[in-house]
Amino acid sequence: MTRRRFYAPPSAFASNLKNLALASDESRHLRDVLRLKPGDEVYAFDGEGREFQCTINEISRGFARLSVIAEVEPARSESPLQLTLAVALLKGEKFDLVVQKTTELGVAHIVPVITKLADVHLRDESDKSKRVARWQRIALEATKQSGRAVVPKVASPVAFRSVIQTTTQEEAQNRLMFSERDGQSLSELQKSSFQRPLSITAVVGAEGGWTDEEIAEAREAKWTIITLGGRTLRAETAAIAVTVLLQHAFGDLV
Repeated sequence: MTRRRFYAPPSAFASNLKNLALASDESRHLRDVLRLKPGDEVYAFDGEGREFQCTINEISRGFARLSVIAEVEPARSESPLQLTLAVALLKGEKFDLVVQKTTELGVAHIVPVITKLADVHLRDESDKSKRVARWQRIALEATKQSGRAVVPKVASPVAFRSVIQTTTQEEAQNRLMFSERDGQSLSELQKSSFQRPLSITAVVGAEGGWTDEEIAEAREAKWTIITLGGRTLRAETAAIAVTVLLQHAFGDLV
């Protein structure tokens, strides 16, 4: 039987982990959409990797209290690869699609990147905050759909130069810049001395790609430049393809 799963952050749990209160939107879904009743079995996950078997104790409009029966294994296991995906800001709903699909594929952290050729301009801090809140909601819904118990964190947009800064040689070894030119293939990287990593940061460009200056800056910062074959991919396709390839090569996508 498919688990009926609801998100409850750690702060929603009582200190003894015996009960929890769902937020209003989760409560409305439980009550008005699924039409569940007191005594029904549900599951709650905290977004940080823990999941609990529960029963519904109390329901009212916009409120639900659950009693915890036991902590259980999440519906789906997490990838052993901690993948940070840094993606140039994309126009329209393309970035929404990237957040949704890469969350399903097991990404751990998503960083929107402000690049020179990105066709998106943030108006102010309010605009930035609204976009991040939207992307975080999309990540949460994709987490629920895919059975994960960890919700990827969506960072506030940052400048490209801030992303590529590294402080140690070890950090630099696990940083990959995906470009339409001037790089090696992923298979060539695997055949080299590149060790199977526990974490990778991958940066993917905008619709217009990277400038020569950005590629040079990344190379100077000891990033490895990777090129995906001879076809030009849309930016959102590239971000999803990169996640698939890295999860297959170093994670649990088989």
